Amino acid sequence: MKIFFRTFYTLLFLSVISVTSYSQNIQDTIYIASWNVENLFDTIDDPEKKDEEFTPEGKKEWTNEKVDLKIENLSKVISYMNDGKGPSILGVQEVEHKHLLDTLLNRHFNERNYDIAYFESLDFRGIDNGLIYDADLFTLSSKEAILVELESGYSTRYILYSKLEHKNGEFIHCFVSHWPSRRGGEEKSRKNRVKAASVLKMKIGEILTEDENSFIVVMGDFNDEPDNQSIKDELEVSFLNCSDSLENENEELYNLSSQLFEDGEGTYLYRSDWNMLDQIIVSREMLNKNSFQYICNSFEIVKAEFSVTKTGQYKGASRPTFGGSKYLAGYSDHFPVGAKFIVNYDN
Repeated sequence: MKIFFRTFYTLLFLSVISVTSYSQNIQDTIYIASWNVENLFDTIDDPEKKDEEFTPEGKKEWTNEKVDLKIENLSKVISYMNDGKGPSILGVQEVEHKHLLDTLLNRHFNERNYDIAYFESLDFRGIDNGLIYDADLFTLSSKEAILVELESGYSTRYILYSKLEHKNGEFIHCFVSHWPSRRGGEEKSRKNRVKAASVLKMKIGEILTEDENSFIVVMGDFNDEPDNQSIKDELEVSFLNCSDSLENENEELYNLSSQLFEDGEGTYLYRSDWNMLDQIIVSREMLNKNSFQYICNSFEIVKAEFSVTKTGQYKGASRPTFGGSKYLAGYSDHFPVGAKFIVNYDN
């Protein structure tokens, strides 16, 4: 009888240890998001940039009160993300200066240990890319402003590259992009976005050559859709079908937005047509059961009810700060996107 109980308690103990080990291996999740915040300017006229419309005397009559409301509105949507828990990593586009992101975090997220990676860009309007990350989870290992030199000589945004080390010891290579616009028409401007894609492809190639199992996330406003030449052909991003076994995927890059795009959804409403301009792209390694694993079908367009236009021609679109020259006191003309990933820890 004593032998029976000794064996029973031994097996029970081993079972508890096994369950505990499993729970440590899949301990939590992270939420990665991207958002074009639409013209987050301060009120100061920069003589080297074309930003005079966003001054108190300019066409937009852009005052400190309007800046404060803009920042407050952005904070509401960011707080809404990830089921009210906020993002772990957030790539942002169309920010004039880093101090605006500092103000956002200091006023509305002082309970979170968020930090920022940022560079001032060459963009003629002065709008830049930035990365907000949870410093309780990540350490910024390095950052780089990747120059995109267009054939025309026209200055465009840097691609922001940040190498983040998670507390599990693994690195995520994050790229925040805001590719050249479709000014002058999609066909005429296409070569500019193809050029941006080629520059990004080269940098990703360097990373994968050094370590083919690298964890890579590319996010941003690409001003192109998942099936356009710049993304599908030049950057060579494949559509992701979550109904298939992800362990069998063998391409280098996958577009998490592809399913919603094929369903006719989008992040930006243009002339009654939804455009999936804002996307999250990941390397194959982030689909497999490794340190970071994409949760299938978790990619979403973040549509907080309070940020959605309720009536009129743009019903259903994100409520912008301006509609043409009319001040609407909204959020952004783009909806954000986000996705969840399981984080695995080695025992």
